[in-house]
Amino acid sequence: MKKILLFTALALIISCSSSKNTAHNISKNPVLNTINATVFANSITPADLKKHLYILASDDFEGRNTGEPGQKKAADYIKDFYISQNIPSPYGGEDYFQSIPTEHLKPKLKPSENVVAFIKGTEKPEEVVVISAHYDHLGTKNDKIYNGADDDGSGTVAVMEIAKAFQKATNSGYGPKRSILFLHVTGEEKGLLGSKYYTNFPIFPLEKTVTNLNIDMIGRVDNAHQDNPNYVYVIGSDKLSTELHNISEKINATYTNLNLDYTYNDDEDPNRFYYRSDHYNFAKNNIPIIFYFNGTHDDYHKPTDTPDKIDYELLAKRTQLVFYTAWEVANREQRIIVDK
Repeated sequence: MKKILLFTALALIISCSSSKNTAHNISKNPVLNTINATVFANSITPADLKKHLYILASDDFEGRNTGEPGQKKAADYIKDFYISQNIPSPYGGEDYFQSIPTEHLKPKLKPSENVVAFIKGTEKPEEVVVISAHYDHLGTKNDKIYNGADDDGSGTVAVMEIAKAFQKATNSGYGPKRSILFLHVTGEEKGLLGSKYYTNFPIFPLEKTVTNLNIDMIGRVDNAHQDNPNYVYVIGSDKLSTELHNISEKINATYTNLNLDYTYNDDEDPNRFYYRSDHYNFAKNNIPIIFYFNGTHDDYHKPTDTPDKIDYELLAKRTQLVFYTAWEVANREQRIIVDK
């Protein structure tokens, strides 16, 4: 009897130890990694994205103009979401705002704030992956509300749902090896002001920032892709890191099978989109970036950019691509290399 009890106890210890090590070293087992990444990615649904976007891009938010009441209301909504999901602030407590004083904005703009949430890495917490989107828009003009559902309500809700998926993984014992900062920047429409402020006054050292995955407009289909809407423009993935570009390609081929369109990645592209969204303030600091974008459309920067025109299935698929890419970058053994 004593031998049986001893054997049983030993088996339980080995079993518990094995389970703990499996959860801790998830990225070392590609099959387990794939299964669990898919489970958490599938928590990003068209219905949840739609629910949040219909709120953030409603008339109640008055176009989310930088420093104005609608933008403040949006900031509170995003903050309350993170609190409801038990996703912490990098500051601790319920302080989710990186306040930006007027001297770091443009004349006549009122003080504003970036909204930040944070999941601490399990093995390399000092290294940080930043996932960003701007949540401001153009406000009202001539008594018309510029709701900005695609620009950039779509990116805003995508970051929120990606954060929720990572928190679900963390709650299940599969927290990312590296830390992840969910960064909702203000003032993009006024000149990339929120991301400029963050990179000038970073919460975490820029030299420890592994990459920035920036989402700006991923809910619509442009005129060039009406016949095949299963796409997303990818900009900047190869500008600083060959490795990041290769990861992006492999992740898409493994999970989402979108057409990755590099039209706007061309250095000679006259639109110069690489320089026109918040990722550029990270790229200027030699931090590898990917900019996800659906291209412009007839409602771009018009009051007709409303949530009823969003393709929510496509929005979910593009959001999952960003999640899978962040999952890989956050969990791989070695930090991605800057080689350009």
